[in-house]
Amino acid sequence: MLALLGSITISLDPVLVKAGPFSLRWYGLMYVAGIVVGMLLLLPYARRRGVSSEQVWNVFWGVAIAALIGGRLYYVAQNNPADFAHHPGDIFAFWQGGMAFFGAIFLGLPVLLLLAWQQKVPLGIVLDCVAVFAPLAQAVGRVGNIINGDVVGYQSNLPWAFTYTNNNSFVPADLLHHAVQPAGVYELLFSLGLFAVIWPLRHRVNPAGMLFVLYLSLYCVGQFILFIWRDNDIVALNLKQAQITAIVVQACLVFASYFILLKPWLFDPAYAEDLDDEGDLDDEGDEAAENGEALGGEPVPGEEPKPELAAPLTAAADALTPPPA
Repeated sequence: MLALLGSITISLDPVLVKAGPFSLRWYGLMYVAGIVVGMLLLLPYARRRGVSSEQVWNVFWGVAIAALIGGRLYYVAQNNPADFAHHPGDIFAFWQGGMAFFGAIFLGLPVLLLLAWQQKVPLGIVLDCVAVFAPLAQAVGRVGNIINGDVVGYQSNLPWAFTYTNNNSFVPADLLHHAVQPAGVYELLFSLGLFAVIWPLRHRVNPAGMLFVLYLSLYCVGQFILFIWRDNDIVALNLKQAQITAIVVQACLVFASYFILLKPWLFDPAYAEDLDDEGDLDDEGDEAAENGEALGGEPVPGEEPKPELAAPLTAAADALTPPPA
């Protein structure tokens, strides 16, 4: 009945191209596009912080795999795990859609810190790189969620509600052909808003590591609020699993921020040297590093030739880097 009151119909097939057993889905395509956009932003930022492109890519691949596995497992735990128990082959069917960011953090973060240590990248800087990479990448990826129909809210009679009509969509069967809250759109708009907050602060929040704390803290607040409208099961205290996770992570961030502020040199050994008399990053050094140079006009230390697979993205990021004023 609610669907008859007016809504936006989403009839697009989640499968973009199908050739025999091979299927290219909008979901996977938009996640790849999100990674590309995120890397275009990350590479110049990392270079500005003294991290070479080779170090970035060496850390990225391991973290990407861990985040993919963790995100999928948390999604399974969050969305009717009993159904996956009856179809265990679907647990790692990444191509079908369905990822949860908290799971990506839980498994990806330890791998990130391990690889950062291996690559001799300060922990705080590599954490801040995540904060720069993630928001816009998530926003692009949410387009795949919207088409896929795997992030939806409760039934609604709002004029901007979505009605999914394609039988290949991942909307729960009881919500197919019914108007629902467009939770995927809410997530997308929140990610864009988060990017609008983090991006201008990327060189202003100190010490290293605190930008990541700010990003993840705001993300937790957003998830707690947005899940009010998400069609997920209540697990305890009238809260959904993601909301409870957001509270726990937020509490952990209080201790993490205290530790970073107490011992900033553990996260960025060059912290004291990077500050000018007023406690901000030196403008001349920032501009030089943004454009791939050290203060003396030399290349940023540690910059190595780019791996072949990373070369196109690295070159694109270099092209987008503004020239010196």
